[in-house]
Amino acid sequence: MVSSAMLMWSILFGSIGIAYLVYGRKQRHVLALVTGLLLIVFPYFISNVMLLVSLGVLLVALPYIISKLNF
Repeated sequence: MVSSAMLMWSILFGSIGIAYLVYGRKQRHVLALVTGLLLIVFPYFISNVMLLVSLGVLLVALPYIISKLNF
């Protein structure tokens, strides 16, 4: 059974993922495109709220962290 917290977090990370996906396609930025796809898909496979939130925050911050490290 899906809790309301899981549903809300999944919607939030999915929405952010769509924004990353659109940005990555328009700017031809591969990291943003892949991150967007991961943010859209990963909530389907996670059943723990804390793991969902921690992995989602990590994925949202990933393009920013990598761009600051100049990879």
